[in-house]
Amino acid sequence: MEQDTTTPDGRPVDVPETEREPDPDPDPGYGFHPPAREASWFGKPPDATMQLPVARPKARSRVAETMQLRVLRLTSAGYTLRPVPDSGWSAAASSRRVWVSRLVLLGLLLVQTALSLRLQNTAFEDEALYLFAGHAELGHLLYGTKLYGGFDSYFSGAPVLYPVLAAAVDSVFGLTGARALSLVCMLGCTSLLYAMTRRLFNERAGLCAAGVFAIAQSTAFMGNFATYDALALFLLALAAWIVVRTAGSHPLLTLLAAPVAALAVAVKYASALYVPTLVLLGVLTAYQRRGLPRALVRGALLALTTAGLLGAGLYASGYLSAIQSTTTARAVGTTPAWQILRDCARWGGLAVAVACLGTVSYVRSGRMSEMPGWRGSLPGARWRAALGLVLVGTALLAPAYQLHLHTEVSLHKHIGYGLFFAAPLAGVGVTRLMGPHFKYPQWAIFLGVLLLSSGMSQAYANYHTWPDSSALVSALRPYVNAHGRYLADTYEVPVYELGRDTSYRQWNSTYTIDYTTRSGRHLTGAAGFRAAVAERHFTLIVLDRGNPTGASVLVRDALVHSSGYRLIGTVPYATAGGTSRFELWAPEGSGS
Repeated sequence: MEQDTTTPDGRPVDVPETEREPDPDPDPGYGFHPPAREASWFGKPPDATMQLPVARPKARSRVAETMQLRVLRLTSAGYTLRPVPDSGWSAAASSRRVWVSRLVLLGLLLVQTALSLRLQNTAFEDEALYLFAGHAELGHLLYGTKLYGGFDSYFSGAPVLYPVLAAAVDSVFGLTGARALSLVCMLGCTSLLYAMTRRLFNERAGLCAAGVFAIAQSTAFMGNFATYDALALFLLALAAWIVVRTAGSHPLLTLLAAPVAALAVAVKYASALYVPTLVLLGVLTAYQRRGLPRALVRGALLALTTAGLLGAGLYASGYLSAIQSTTTARAVGTTPAWQILRDCARWGGLAVAVACLGTVSYVRSGRMSEMPGWRGSLPGARWRAALGLVLVGTALLAPAYQLHLHTEVSLHKHIGYGLFFAAPLAGVGVTRLMGPHFKYPQWAIFLGVLLLSSGMSQAYANYHTWPDSSALVSALRPYVNAHGRYLADTYEVPVYELGRDTSYRQWNSTYTIDYTTRSGRHLTGAAGFRAAVAERHFTLIVLDRGNPTGASVLVRDALVHSSGYRLIGTVPYATAGGTSRFELWAPEGSGS
């Protein structure tokens, strides 16, 4: 059976169905160059490049047959056909696409800013500790003021780095300014994530990766939390971007990432967990352009330079021994493994699952051309599998470490470190679910709603695990001055909030005590606390009934059975975990 067709200039052509060859590519796009002739095609000049509709595999029955018929018409008319790969987002340079991507990224950054700034509470004990320690370090550096407390012995990062920077900002803008510094760092992380993913894959994957990261609970939390984490993660993100950006450049340019990575570890010692990921990422990205020997040399240089800079800096500063006591040899907790795994799944499980989906899809097929920047063919399946294993596997490092320690301390923040590295594959996963040309946008919308709603609720709950201390500070202010001696459960917050009225040297926590009795006996631990209460050593004692720390229970028992102190007031509070109260105790006959 034959079917009459016509050429673009109207000449009839007979095309037998039996001569139609099967489509060699199940998902092609076709373009053609018309021959030089006077006739035009739909009013366009004869030298224009024409594009034909693309047939998708799941809807190819009638569409594919029509497309093949059109191809046969064009070939019989003398047109030259060339294949146009369907990448889902064209790899060709386009200033319009670049600006659209930047506008979308700006929108994501605005959403991230809103999610962080919606979290409001007074200072957490860690924030207060780092800020008042930073002020003490500033005083020591600028005026030679004697330090008290040995911050380097229990801080999880160099006390002269982030605490000093945050304290300098706090001196001018207060706690809001210190938290804004963290927000700037987290916005920088999202921007660097987009830039890195764009070079590894494409703009669409970069935007999806930035979106997954921007609405995560750890991102929102750290964006309004004045601790080491935001700055350390920003430095790791900068180092990762440098590694990817310089993959095709001279090896010395890749070494620019070494001082940045070393500084990240100095800011927060636990960041060393992610340095191997940076090295492996450097090897993998360089391998595609430079070959295996040169890639391994580049990775070795990066690792050795980072280790050398970090070791020299910590040794010169005297903080090398502090890493063991604060990070590598931390006390083992009692949190059961099932609880840690459950919370890991709650706080980052969905994003990591999407990243795993993206990895599997990317390993199976590179048909969407997610790597337009590479010269030559797309990377092989083994390379794609290695990249997925490194990036997604990094998301499991913090949970594994905290499972080893049996503790959930700061786990909701630490998950954000691994999520940054897994986000590029999560972006690929979202793009694969949507398909080329946004064929199934409902999947991205569905995932976005799930991630956004869970991230918002979880960040809010984590941000209100500590009480609003404004009422406590107001209650304490009439009883404190520059000459008293004070004991408190979470003493960091009163020290920071009452910094103009007292010095941190006047405060003692319920964790340790070094007390000399009136008879000259030197006591520590439980005996020291009991003796201090018996001799009415403290001008004011503040106990947290809802969150007792250290020897708080022992101290309260001593207060109840002592005739030297009386309860002068209570301050109720509420947290995400329930309600409780602070108790204020003062010596009898003190006039309080």
